[in-house]
Amino acid sequence: MTVLITGGAGYIGSHVVRLLRERGDEVVIVDDLVTGDRSRVPGVPLFQMDLSRSDSTEALEKIMRDHSVRAVIHFAGRKQVGESVDRPAWYYQQNVGSLAHLLIAMENTHVSELVFSSSAAVYGAPEGASVREDTLTKPINPYGETKLVGEWLVAAAVKSLGLRACSLRYFNVAGAGWPELGDTAVLNLVPMVFERIDQGLSPLIFGEDYATPDGTCIRDFIHVLDLAKAHLATLDSLSVGDPRHDIFNVGSGKGFSVREMVDAILGETGVALTPHGRERRLGDPAIVVADAQLIANTVGWVSQLDLSDIVRSAWESHQLLRKAKPRATH
Repeated sequence: MTVLITGGAGYIGSHVVRLLRERGDEVVIVDDLVTGDRSRVPGVPLFQMDLSRSDSTEALEKIMRDHSVRAVIHFAGRKQVGESVDRPAWYYQQNVGSLAHLLIAMENTHVSELVFSSSAAVYGAPEGASVREDTLTKPINPYGETKLVGEWLVAAAVKSLGLRACSLRYFNVAGAGWPELGDTAVLNLVPMVFERIDQGLSPLIFGEDYATPDGTCIRDFIHVLDLAKAHLATLDSLSVGDPRHDIFNVGSGKGFSVREMVDAILGETGVALTPHGRERRLGDPAIVVADAQLIANTVGWVSQLDLSDIVRSAWESHQLLRKAKPRATH
């Protein structure tokens, strides 16, 4: 039997693909390759497809039947907050529409196990050192709304179709399990600092007057390899039992300040740059750290890698991928 991974050529998806294959699982990928890269997943069947198109359902059903798919891990989607504010209807079409088409295909092929890639963005702007799964969900942008609506849709499908499903709410993902699988999108703190270093510019810190020990925001950073292992643990937990929809935070449960992260990066790279402070960004709470006890108690997963593992692996990957990146010609 086979696991279908949508968005499997992306940053997180490719880590899950590799772990599944290493333990002997058959894998098939559906990816539109807008942000994914086929070279991340050599030797794996990959179908290039836009899941937001209404005709994707029939194509998905064929893939599921041809490859005897037993379970799905759904990563495919858009994740840029600013873009979601500029194009809200398109974001709903992309993220909610894609999930709807996938669930219809699962219904028609009797595939009954699903791991859904959600986000801590469903909480909106929570504040505290222990954000639990029962914390109020109040997204503050269309991206977060689409993830919350996605969770509602999965929950409804569980009731109507008898699925066993899990939604994983990610916190701040960074690092690389293998150098060639690092994060190439400059959307998160670590690659943003690397970009500044590459340009010989000082890293930027937005807000230095928060009520925290060093005045900068505190966040929960999780190594991408730990996150990938959480997917396998939850997937395995869905192989038995009654229909259900589990919701788990996936974070380290530890908080590090933005300044601590930036200092750790500068220390690892050996670059003599001094971070520059900027005004706070609108909507940034002072402290957001996951309570990840529920996933530990339910499926036995806990994070193993720390901040130094994240920074070291991310820098190693960045150096490799920077060398491999083709230079622009004029």
